[in-house]
Amino acid sequence: MYQSKIEELQTYFKSHCKIKEYSGHSSKVHSVGWSCDGKRLASGSFDKSVCIYTLDRDRLNKEITFKGHGGSVDQLCWHQSHSDLLSTASGDKSVRIWDTRIQKCVATINTKGENINITWSPDGNAIAVGNKEDLVTFIDARTHKIEAEEQFNFEVNEISWNNTSDLFFLTNGQGCVHILSYPELKRQHILKAHPGTCICIEFDPTGKYFATGSADALVSLWDINELACQRVFTRMDWPVRTISFSYDGQLLASASEDLIIDIGFVETGDKIADISVEAATFTVAWHPSMYFLAYACDDKDAYDRKRDAGSLKVWGFPSD
Repeated sequence: MYQSKIEELQTYFKSHCKIKEYSGHSSKVHSVGWSCDGKRLASGSFDKSVCIYTLDRDRLNKEITFKGHGGSVDQLCWHQSHSDLLSTASGDKSVRIWDTRIQKCVATINTKGENINITWSPDGNAIAVGNKEDLVTFIDARTHKIEAEEQFNFEVNEISWNNTSDLFFLTNGQGCVHILSYPELKRQHILKAHPGTCICIEFDPTGKYFATGSADALVSLWDINELACQRVFTRMDWPVRTISFSYDGQLLASASEDLIIDIGFVETGDKIADISVEAATFTVAWHPSMYFLAYACDDKDAYDRKRDAGSLKVWGFPSD
């Protein structure tokens, strides 16, 4: 049933596997993300800055560097329907919202601890940010006021809403996924997803699945309605730090400290392609309408091995 599609995709990436590298930071890049219209790519770095690039057919051009955070920018996320708005979480105990039209910060929200993860609800109404002390703060994205704070008694690794913004998911250090109703934040389910720490979670754009990546080097794919595990991707050897679904929900990229980024076919688990990397990969993000994958690794400068390269890469351009 899927064999011809798998072969078609494998063939496509044999001729679309060119990587382009862009250096915008003086230290390692922790997070990359595309705007919802796919015209911009943002990167957040340990150097406290955010770089915005514009995509022009087959190349990226650096548009602006946002400065203002007093600590590492550990995670960023764009508004899912407003292509100019971007939110960032930093170790400086703040969340910032940036507007690329006026090219500046439009809101700074002070929070209680060093922030490590952030997510914007798909309906655009709320931003959730998690800190190192496992406190999750919910911010009204329109008024920029804190609406709720929830302290968890377990290690919270990543947070996300489902596609309809009425359920809130957390992955934790015990290998579980906690599912809460939103906005009530009442516990609905606890899934035992992995034997090891559950690190990352991602929802597929079609609303059928979500996937989790774990310290056990596995990625598991879950049916969102049945809350049942459909299949497991087993090609990694190291803890899976970051995953991303392609725009059509057909492909899942997974990355870790392995020296490849794995591209798998969602419906069967078959390998479609892989991308060779030279170091641990922190972040991957598929473009919202094309087969371009942005990613950033713990690369060192080619001329000075003690220095971070501070670069991001995009894979999927036509090979010459």
